Amino acid sequence: MAYMALRPRKTRFAPGFWMMLAASLLYALLISSGCSQKPQLAPLPADAVILAFGDSLTYGTGANESESYPALLEKLSGRRVVREGVPGEVSEAGLERLPAALDEHRPRLLLLCHGGNDFLRRLPKAKAAENLRAMIRLAKSRGIDVLLIGTPEPGLTVTPADFYAEIAKEFRIPYEGDVLGRILKDSSLKSDQIHPNALGYRLMAERIHELLKKSGAL
Repeated sequence: MAYMALRPRKTRFAPGFWMMLAASLLYALLISSGCSQKPQLAPLPADAVILAFGDSLTYGTGANESESYPALLEKLSGRRVVREGVPGEVSEAGLERLPAALDEHRPRLLLLCHGGNDFLRRLPKAKAAENLRAMIRLAKSRGIDVLLIGTPEPGLTVTPADFYAEIAKEFRIPYEGDVLGRILKDSSLKSDQIHPNALGYRLMAERIHELLKKSGAL
């Protein structure tokens, strides 16, 4: 019996198929590009107010008031930076205090550095994360941009809790998670075990200033 050679069949697609495929590839490319971009902030007008909100790290414990990071950032940025730091404050108290601070100063940008005292008092990290999320939602509901600053946990690694980066990703806001850890690992940059000195606060202000420029605020 003779066998006929089988030829592979050519698959033909309707013209519309190629258009749909091209559109799908373009959409995937745009989504991928968007996801890879760093979070951006709205440009800050020259008369904009920046609210630095937090605990003793924002207050400037360990240095003079003029050497606190908000005071130094004001000089670097050319914008008014209001210092609203309360030493010893936990995040729950910060959440209660924030609405009045926003009402009083009407900032265009909130620099949020909170949670360190929750760690020192061994309060639940999940509750601290919940309070930070609530602060960010409150600011955003008023049209205020937010930049998050991670506070290191006590320990050998001196790194922020994981929830800071998770929150920044969730809300797509700029995040500075390295500078405080670097300061607290260097005795020449700190006044005690948990606070920067004047040099440390200067480095903190410089890092935040650079992040503001990279994110488009300045």
